[in-house]
Amino acid sequence: VQLQASGGGLVQAGGSLRLSCAASGRTFSTYATGWFRQAPGKEREFVATIRWSTGSTYYADSVKGRFTISRDNAKNTVYLQMNSLKPEDTAVYYCAASSKLVNWETARGYDYWGQGTQVTVSS
Repeated sequence: VQLQASGGGLVQAGGSLRLSCAASGRTFSTYATGWFRQAPGKEREFVATIRWSTGSTYYADSVKGRFTISRDNAKNTVYLQMNSLKPEDTAVYYCAASSKLVNWETARGYDYWGQGTQVTVSS
């Protein structure tokens, strides 16, 4: 499975961005696709994930109500709509795909990772 993330950029606080994660290859072997982020000097943290079959979504508390994850099955693409962005959202955002049925809120629950896309929120 190959993942291609895009959509990052520079935005002012309160603004919005939409990230995309296009999957190719053996995508039928995956159950969920999620987003993680890593700020300088910090560990990679879970942001959101979506289950391909049911569309069930899970979010980190820090982004609930501001971020929305969605999928387009026909395009094998997952989106992360980020609204009301804050400077603390600044990080490199990574998409990841899981072939497991557990641990979707941890990095170890994912088998495939895309390259990161930088999101910078200015105050």
